[in-house]
Amino acid sequence: MKIRRFFASDMRQALRQVREALGADAVILSNKNVQGGIELVAAVDYDESAFDTTQPTSIESDPRTLTDDSASLSSAARSAYLNNTVSDQSEKPKQDYRDSKPAQRQEQPRVEWSQDPVLKEMRREMQALRRMMENELSELTWRDLGHRRPQTQDLIRRLMALGLDAGHCKELAYRVEDAETPEQAWRQALTQLGAEIPAVKQDLLDEGGILALVGPTGVGKTTTIAKLAARFCLRHGNRHLALISADSYRIGAQEQLQNYGRILDVPVRSVTTPEELNNALHAFADKRLVLIDTAGMGQRDLQLTERLALLSKGNHPVKSLLTLSATTQRSALSHAIRAFDIVSPIGVVLTKMDEAASLGGVLSAVLEAKLPLAFVTDGQRVPEDIHNAYADRLMKHAVELSELMGGSPDEEYLAMAFGGMNEHAHV
Repeated sequence: MKIRRFFASDMRQALRQVREALGADAVILSNKNVQGGIELVAAVDYDESAFDTTQPTSIESDPRTLTDDSASLSSAARSAYLNNTVSDQSEKPKQDYRDSKPAQRQEQPRVEWSQDPVLKEMRREMQALRRMMENELSELTWRDLGHRRPQTQDLIRRLMALGLDAGHCKELAYRVEDAETPEQAWRQALTQLGAEIPAVKQDLLDEGGILALVGPTGVGKTTTIAKLAARFCLRHGNRHLALISADSYRIGAQEQLQNYGRILDVPVRSVTTPEELNNALHAFADKRLVLIDTAGMGQRDLQLTERLALLSKGNHPVKSLLTLSATTQRSALSHAIRAFDIVSPIGVVLTKMDEAASLGGVLSAVLEAKLPLAFVTDGQRVPEDIHNAYADRLMKHAVELSELMGGSPDEEYLAMAFGGMNEHAHV
């Protein structure tokens, strides 16, 4: 194998040197950034026969060799030699087969090419080279967009500062690229984004029925139940409201809801099985609104499906509201939405708006899942800090958060996201 080292100012020049010096069959063994450019180690004439274990290991195992070695014998002797050999083989075929088995067990294991250390190292190097080239192409694409459509590039930069997904930002920017000024393009993009955000049209508290709040741990379901209950009491009085706690996991959860019930002077029941839930709902059949607080469980919890089945096994129709925190990461939000989809939520309650650094992630997750927003909460006060979800208010708050945090994503992040490398951009 012939190995050579090459130095160049960039990857393109280095690959050209390899091709000119070693030809098109050369293999890249390693590459790394060095002062002044790139260093490549390449090889040619890779010898695969070193790993070939199928060749005969003994000359005596080839019958042609025996025949050739007996060529110096006389004709009669050679005939007798061959007849004896054939006779011995025909008389003891089973014994020879049995004798050959130990030899087969003692054979050295063949080299698996997929596990060859050299190939594994080459595969890693090729993956690193591919990532390097993708980064270079993404940066070139981003810079080219700035030269051809500077207004579109600036709009993508401002939309990315909201925390929205890169793909959605690109789509919005291309829709309004005919705008006359950057500010006009910005306003049109926000208007279109607000129009895409779905919202529950009817007031669920006035509509009544049985509402269950579901969602991951720590998103504020019990506090949101108290806010909804207090808001309903202010409108319709406490005679038409009842509370149910189905949270038997979190310590103090049922006691907390009982305290809220005493403050509001409304009945509260705790349930752990579908039968108990049916009995409680039957007892509260005359109530206009029944709010159910469910156990907060992680979306990866193996008992999640079992606990959520509590809501669907009863004899009464239960509507579910998925409770999500605005402070949760984008990937975790999408995972939670998929996990709680088994209860078919009719809307989303967005909590902890006052603690979020940006709203782009949760807005992107809701848009992707096509789930309408029902309520938003922005504090601990009961019932002041809960509001109906309106798209224009959400967009205004998202822009305010972006301006408050200041700055915009760095150019490298923007280039990687714009180049279609979203999985690397979010790392």
